[in-house]
Amino acid sequence: MAKSAWSEKMLQLLRRMNNFSLPGSCRPECFRFEINDAQVGWIRPHVAPLLARHPEVFAPPHGGAVALRPGLDTYDRRSAAVDAVLQSMRQEDHLSCLKGWRDEYSVMPKFSDPPMMWMERAATSLFGVKRGGVHINGYTVSEGGEVSMWLARRSSTKQTYPGLLDNVAAGGLAAGVGVKHTLVKECQEEACIPAAIAEKARPVSTVSYTYEEEDGVFAENQFVFDLELPRDFKPRVGDGEVHEFYLLPIEKVKELLATEDFKPNCAMVVLDFLIRHSFIEPDTEPCYQEFVAGLHQTLE
Repeated sequence: MAKSAWSEKMLQLLRRMNNFSLPGSCRPECFRFEINDAQVGWIRPHVAPLLARHPEVFAPPHGGAVALRPGLDTYDRRSAAVDAVLQSMRQEDHLSCLKGWRDEYSVMPKFSDPPMMWMERAATSLFGVKRGGVHINGYTVSEGGEVSMWLARRSSTKQTYPGLLDNVAAGGLAAGVGVKHTLVKECQEEACIPAAIAEKARPVSTVSYTYEEEDGVFAENQFVFDLELPRDFKPRVGDGEVHEFYLLPIEKVKELLATEDFKPNCAMVVLDFLIRHSFIEPDTEPCYQEFVAGLHQTLE
C-alpha cells in the first residue's frame, strides 16, 4: 500500500502535536517541575531564571529540577504562593501567554492523583503541567446508515485558534470540576444541547500528546465522548464561543482533516473517531499503527 497525501498530512499533524518527544526539542534542556519530589511538569530553560527571582517560592534549580519550597506544604499555600508570582510576572508583561486570564486548573502527577495545587490556565504551559479536557464527537446516523458529523466553527474572537473548525463541544477541566459535569456544561453552553441529550454521551477514548511552542510545553489529555444526536436536532450557538455549526458527511470531514482549517487537537479527536468507527482500517491504511500510537502518547 502506498502512503497517500492525506496519510502524510495526518502524520505531520501527529508529529507536530508530539514534537516535545522528537529529536531537536527543548526537552533535554528542560527542568523537571517538582512538588514534594513528584514531577508535575516541565520548565523550559528561559523560564527558570524568571522563577529564580522568587526564591521564597521556588528553590534554586538542582539536579535538573525546579521545586516548590518545602514550607509550601498545603494545597492552598502552594496555590496562593504561585499565583502571587504569576500575577507579578503578568504585570512585567514579558510573557505573551499571561496576557489572558482564564480558569484555575489542578496540578498533579497523574489525573487520578489528588491535586497538589491549582494554577491559572494561561500559565500552565510555562510549567508544562498536565492539562485535562473533554471533547465531544456529535454525529448523526441516517436511516440508510450514513454517518455525518457536527462540527463547530470557532468564533473569530476566541483567544486561541480563532475561526478554526472544532468538535461540536469541548472544554478544559477546571479545578474541582468532574469530567461528566464539564461535558454537560460545555454541551449546553456552546451548542445548546440539553442535558437530557448530553448525558447520553458515551466515554470512548482518551487522546494524549505533548508539544512545545513559543508559549511553553503543552502536556494534554483529552477525555473523548461520542454523542449520537437525533436526526432532527440542530446545535445552536450559545455562549458566543462558536460562530456556526455544520453537519457534514463523514468523508467530507475526513477530507477537511488534511487542511489547515482544523484546530489541531480537535483534528486528532476526529481521527480517533474515524479509527474507532472503522472508517480507517489497517488493511487499507498503511499508517494505521502510526496513527493509533500518535493519538495516545504520554510522557513519564
